[in-house]
Amino acid sequence: MNDLISWFDQEFARLEHAWRELIQATDDERLYQIDSQQNLSVGERVLKSARIVEQTFGGITVNLWDDPFEWTLPETLSTSQKLLAYLDEVESARRRGFALFQSDQDLLKTIMTPAGSTQVMSLLLDTLVRARHHQLNAEERFKKTVAH
Repeated sequence: MNDLISWFDQEFARLEHAWRELIQATDDERLYQIDSQQNLSVGERVLKSARIVEQTFGGITVNLWDDPFEWTLPETLSTSQKLLAYLDEVESARRRGFALFQSDQDLLKTIMTPAGSTQVMSLLLDTLVRARHHQLNAEERFKKTVAH
């Protein structure tokens, strides 16, 4: 069985589901609303999380490790609908990446990243941890936004 692939796939899917729930629960007016301390908005935090995933799977699938910052600016993805469309692109990239994994042994292979060589499993775990961190921050920001 491919228990590790299944686990990673499930965790990335849960992350993507959490992004969508947050965006759908946030109206366009509050999507990029910042507080008096200039903290990042819900939309910006979700974008940070999704960009991490997109960058990793762009690297895995086509060796494109560019930071998607330039094409994911809040000015470009200004509404919930546009942000959800971007999340569709991220999910598509993730699925293409997972289609390359035929067995758990593939996760033990070494891949070259801009930071140097690393094991695929380590790269996926690092991506999940960093993306989940920003997603949890987005949830916290959402709670503060709704409270006001």
